Amino acid sequence: MTPTPTPIHIPAELAATQLKYNGEAGRAFITELPTRTADFLDRWNLRVDGPSMHGVTALVLPVVTTDNTPAALKLQLLDEESEGEAPALHHWNGNHAVRLLNHDPTTGTMLLERLDHTRMLSTVPDAHEATLVIATLLSHLTSVPAPPGIRRLGDIAERMLARTPQALPQIPDRTSRNLIADCAAALREVATLPGDRLLHWDLHFENVLAATRAPWLAIDPKPLTGDPGFDLYPALNNRFDANDILWRFDAMTAVLSLDRERARAWTLARVLQNALWNIEDGDPVEETGLEIGRRLRNS
Repeated sequence: MTPTPTPIHIPAELAATQLKYNGEAGRAFITELPTRTADFLDRWNLRVDGPSMHGVTALVLPVVTTDNTPAALKLQLLDEESEGEAPALHHWNGNHAVRLLNHDPTTGTMLLERLDHTRMLSTVPDAHEATLVIATLLSHLTSVPAPPGIRRLGDIAERMLARTPQALPQIPDRTSRNLIADCAAALREVATLPGDRLLHWDLHFENVLAATRAPWLAIDPKPLTGDPGFDLYPALNNRFDANDILWRFDAMTAVLSLDRERARAWTLARVLQNALWNIEDGDPVEETGLEIGRRLRNS
């Protein structure tokens, strides 16, 4: 028997972002979400004990298990970014990342340990202190080889370089166009050795939460197999401060013991990646990314 859909609040912002990024598939996901929620609450014997929360593309419900363990039910649309999340969390096994308690590979639905969503790393006033937390987390997360099946940075780099010649003429400002061309050139220098570490890809200050078993834990990975230098960009772009770019970059490369030139090239590759997305969406290249590129190119 199909469980009766549980009354849940689906935030309008979540419905809007699903439609924006996933079109009709996103609309169908939102429509089916009450039934899917009821199914997993019944299947995993969970009880909702708080209001709905959400990120850009996922609904998160605070729940408790049959033994009264607090947990979080994460429901999302399965795509190439989210399909590696559960395998990565399983591989990390709670080591500096949120612990995976259960997982449905067909839908990408996950049961996660409950963290303190009211205490993001973004609430730490000192950006330098917060950056060092990110660096310490990354030093542990990227210390292990990626498990089989995680999408590969080498493939992504190859596709970026293939798209660049068509994208560059669409940047009207010559200075910005030359900068993005330089980012592509930097990527070419490292693309043949993309690395084999397990990357988070999106570890910024709002993807780190406080916990009882550890001061800070990483959440919401979009895993890649690749070079740890590709993981530094989010902590430069989030909580942006142009005058702090080089301090953060050098602090993170030092904590992770990365070769600075190689890490610089992979970070410039992230500038290129974001610029390509902007261009393909018909938007101007974001100024924050351009400034990160300028500061790193000239450092």
